[in-house]
Amino acid sequence: MNTIAAKTGAQLSLIPSIPDVHSSTKHDQSKDMVSDGQQDLLEINSYGDNPAFILYTSGTTGKPKGVVHTHNGVLAQVQMLANAWEYTPKDQFLHCLPLHHVHGLFNALLAPLYAGSTVDFVPKFSVRGIWQRWRESYPTDGTIMDNATTVFTGVPTMYARLIQGYEAMDPELKTASASAARHLRLMMSGSSALPLPVMQQWETITGHRLLERYGMTEFVMAISNPISGKRKGGTVGKPFAGVQAKILLDDESSNDKTGVGELCIKSPSLFKEYWKLPEVTKQSFTDDGYFKTGDTVTVDEDGYYIILGRTNADIMKFGGYKLSALEIEAVLLEHQAISECCVLGLPDKDYGEVVCAIVVPEAEVKRRRDEELKPALTLHELSDWAKEKLAPYKIPTRLFLWESLPRNAMGKVNKKELKRKLAEDPK
Repeated sequence: MNTIAAKTGAQLSLIPSIPDVHSSTKHDQSKDMVSDGQQDLLEINSYGDNPAFILYTSGTTGKPKGVVHTHNGVLAQVQMLANAWEYTPKDQFLHCLPLHHVHGLFNALLAPLYAGSTVDFVPKFSVRGIWQRWRESYPTDGTIMDNATTVFTGVPTMYARLIQGYEAMDPELKTASASAARHLRLMMSGSSALPLPVMQQWETITGHRLLERYGMTEFVMAISNPISGKRKGGTVGKPFAGVQAKILLDDESSNDKTGVGELCIKSPSLFKEYWKLPEVTKQSFTDDGYFKTGDTVTVDEDGYYIILGRTNADIMKFGGYKLSALEIEAVLLEHQAISECCVLGLPDKDYGEVVCAIVVPEAEVKRRRDEELKPALTLHELSDWAKEKLAPYKIPTRLFLWESLPRNAMGKVNKKELKRKLAEDPK
C-alpha cells in the first residue's frame, strides 16, 4: 500500500480499529444499541466534526459539487436509518447499486454494517440474476437458505425491469419467483420518483408495498414512509426522528400545512460544506440553519410529504400556472402504450413554457402498431386519453417517441440537458 501511495502521490492513512459491538455473544446488546441509538450515541473520539469523505452530487440539475460529510454526521445517519428501518444482524442485503451515491453507500452498506447485517454484492444489476437469487434463498420446498436475502433496495427503473422480466417468465417460474419475493422482510425504492403503476404492479406480484423515502447527497436520508404503518403512494412519508423540515412558501398567503414551496431540512447528518465553494455553501442555508434543497414540495392531510420535483427542472411555468412534471409523468404512465416517460417544459414565446412529453412506447404496442405502419402513440390519441385525467393546461402539447431515455447510474434523467438538446434540435 505504501508503494502504491508513493507512485500515485497519494497520502496513506491507516484507520484505527474499533471494538466489535456485534460479536456473536452480544447480539441482544447490539440490537438494543441500534434501537436506542439517539439516546446512546457512540462518540468518535478524535474525529467528531472533522471531514470523513467527499461525495459528489449527481449533476442532473447543475455542475456536480463536492459534499463534505463529517464523522459525526455519518454516524448520526447510519444510526437514524438502522433505527427507522429496523436493520438487525439477521438481515442479509442484496446490493446492486453504485457506491458513489448515498443510496448505495448509506442505505445499503454503511447502515447495514453498523447494525451488524450482512451485505451480499452483485457485480452488476441483472433481472434474471436478482429473481434467481431470491428463488435460491426461498426454494419452493419450504426451506430457507442460511444466506437468504431479507432486504432489497433499488431505483424505480430496476423494479420496472424486474416486472418486465417477471411477465416474460413461464407460469411455473412466475409462481416460484413471486413466492420467493414475498419472503423478504423489506423492499425499498428511491433516488427518483416511484411511478404509482410500478408500485401497484409490484405489490400485486410480490405482496410488498415498496417503501419510498427522500434524501439528498447533502444530508443523505431525511424523510421516509414508515416501516410499520401506512405507506402512501406518491409520497415520501414524514421526517425521521431528529430531523426538522419546513417549507419556504411560494405564496405568502398560504400556510405551511397546505402550501407549496421549497423544502428545507435541518438534520444531525447535514453536510459540513461544499468543497472549496464557501459562497455556494453560505447561499444554500437559511438564516436559521436549514439547508435549502431546491425541491418543490407540499404535504397532504396526514402530514406526508409530496415531492413535486426539482424547482429548476421539474416545475414548469405555463401561462400563470406552475406545473409539476412528476405529477404529469405519474398520470401518463397509466397509459397502456407508455413504458417510460419524461415530461419537461420547452420555451414558448406566448406561454413561457409548453408541456412536452418524451415517451418510450410499450414493446408489444409498438410492435403491433409498427405492423400497421402507425406510430405507437400520437399526440391526438394522448390528448384525448388525458382529458379525463388532467386539467387542460397540464396535457402535453408536444410528443416525442424515443427508443429509451438517457439515464445515469441511479436511473435519473438530466432534464436540463434534454431541454438544451431539444431547443437546439427539436427532432
